Amino acid sequence: MLTVVPDAPPARPVPLWVRSGRAVKAAVTHETTRATVRAAARHASYTFNGGRIVARRTWDGRTGSRYERMIRAAEAAGNLEAAEEWEERLQRFRAARHHRRMDLLHSPVEAAKGVAVGAGMSIGVLVALGVVMAINTGHVGDVITPLSATIDFIALLIRIVQIVWGPALAIGPFLALLALWSVGRKQHAAPAWALPANVRSGEGEPITPSIVVKALRDLGVPALARAIKEMGDAGASMLGPIRIAGCGVEVDVTLPSGVSTNEVQNKRRKLAENLTRHEHEVFITIPQAARTVRLWIADSGALDEPIGPSPLVTDETMTADYAKGKAPWGQDLRGDAAALSLYQRHLLITGLSNQGKTVALRSLALWLSLDRSVQFLMGDLKGVGDWAMFDGLATTLIQGPTDEHVIQVTEMVESAVDEMNRRIQAPPGTVFPPLIVLVDEAQVAFMCPAKDADKRPYGGAKANSRYFMAVRKIHNQGRAVNVLMWQGTQDPTNENLPKLVREGAHTRASLALGTESQARMALGDKAVDGGAAPNLLRPGLDRGTLVVASDGITIPAGQSSITVRTHYIDDDAATAITDRAKALRDGVTTLHAIDRGADHDPLADIAAVIGDAPRVRTKDVLARLAARNPDAYGNWSFIDLKRVLDDAGAEPYKSDGVMVVARDRVARALANRDSNGSASAD
Repeated sequence: MLTVVPDAPPARPVPLWVRSGRAVKAAVTHETTRATVRAAARHASYTFNGGRIVARRTWDGRTGSRYERMIRAAEAAGNLEAAEEWEERLQRFRAARHHRRMDLLHSPVEAAKGVAVGAGMSIGVLVALGVVMAINTGHVGDVITPLSATIDFIALLIRIVQIVWGPALAIGPFLALLALWSVGRKQHAAPAWALPANVRSGEGEPITPSIVVKALRDLGVPALARAIKEMGDAGASMLGPIRIAGCGVEVDVTLPSGVSTNEVQNKRRKLAENLTRHEHEVFITIPQAARTVRLWIADSGALDEPIGPSPLVTDETMTADYAKGKAPWGQDLRGDAAALSLYQRHLLITGLSNQGKTVALRSLALWLSLDRSVQFLMGDLKGVGDWAMFDGLATTLIQGPTDEHVIQVTEMVESAVDEMNRRIQAPPGTVFPPLIVLVDEAQVAFMCPAKDADKRPYGGAKANSRYFMAVRKIHNQGRAVNVLMWQGTQDPTNENLPKLVREGAHTRASLALGTESQARMALGDKAVDGGAAPNLLRPGLDRGTLVVASDGITIPAGQSSITVRTHYIDDDAATAITDRAKALRDGVTTLHAIDRGADHDPLADIAAVIGDAPRVRTKDVLARLAARNPDAYGNWSFIDLKRVLDDAGAEPYKSDGVMVVARDRVARALANRDSNGSASAD
């Protein structure tokens, strides 16, 4: 059985007043209406506030109010000398104004006399001109011709004025309003809600004194806000000139009495937002002047743009000079080239993982490889091939992350200590080639739990730690004999980067870090207290950007650090650079492990360290032998080397004034020895 459901009752019609209200609401809230209202309010405010600005400027020009504001500002800032100077200017202004007013009392009489004399002289000149014309033409009537022409010209001017006067009276007010509107528009003199969207956001807004003062006033420092309020409109007296500085501007701010520099430093983010910038686009440093902070404010988005390629890539003729040259590392925030001197400076670069540490460290080694006198001992405890292009360039190259690799790297550093001791014991005045001992991912070495046969740990930061003590010895004495320690490490802590090691580096640089305490570990307290803040760099976005504390790089006066955006050199470009470096040198046989304490063959080892070079200087042979097997050759002198070569019939000889060892002679001696050995065996 079907059940019949009755039809639903028809919907009640919507009342007219409801529909009308909805229509009015839709019309009022429509974006077109809102934009129209904003435009009307904006342009009306431009005109009204433009009039106020012009009136204020006129009042300032006619009275001493400007000087009085500057006096109040100087007093609020505690600058009594400036206050006295402005007071003297005010007195001079008032005296000059009084003199002008007194002159006005005599000016009507003087003006009348001037008009009478001027009119008389003009008529006399015109009559004289008419007399000359009459004599020339012979007509007496020409005497008044110039005077008549002048009267006609004056009448013409009067008629022109009569014609133009009416329209000018009608158009004049509109022109005046347009001028006021233009003044207000340039000053953005309208409520914030009525301004265009791009102006409301402030994105890309140029930095002006009023913007900086307003940002400081709203910083949330009561003493600063109160002092700026007492200064009136003259808060800009705190500011030095705003200077173009690379991709941004720079300005020095002299803080009022009672406001310390660290109060401003601690509010960097809020200051940046008040300046309509991101936090990473504002840097605060402390110059030499007391109670002064230096603000560097980037153009909006400028720091997100990449910098150009390295000169090492673009200039294939570039060479290096360890002692006098500087490595082209990148650009500072001003856009100027940032070059780093590596002469007798231990180096430490740290930062979070995947921020460009290896590339930044490698670019310095690439530049130095173009100086043929520089020798390298390299340990890469990541072992993914970042340093593979130095095979055939470095004397030793160890790559890998295991404990065995740490042991090999530790022994490599200890061999450098032996070489350092040999150099120290050399006769005074002996000049040694630079030896760079480079360990990337050094935190792996410090954290290694392996121990040797005597139960001495390879890692750690105690006095019996082999890696730690080897690094400390090089830090203590290596600089004097050109044995330098370079380290790259990740995410520094007291465990993976001991205090004595990090403080032993002359050049300290840091990429993005997580905390301020890590920034202090990386750069030291002085740099961080002076404004260095690698912990405020953006991981990932600021990859390759370093904060550097070193006397080897030009740092603005009064600052303790500089921010550098390093050039990126990829693996292919790095390989091309090392190929150029290898072409500058004699062949280098790279060791991939340290053989300590094993049986050795001096003649074979000499052949190995000579490599493919036709001849090598004896002192270089000695250095390479010491690096290859410090236990066996660390104490060798030229006499020991000559004895082995003389016995083998491969005597060293002099070439271009220096003693060298010939590859062919050594190879022939080895071949003769091997053949004699085989004959004896037969």
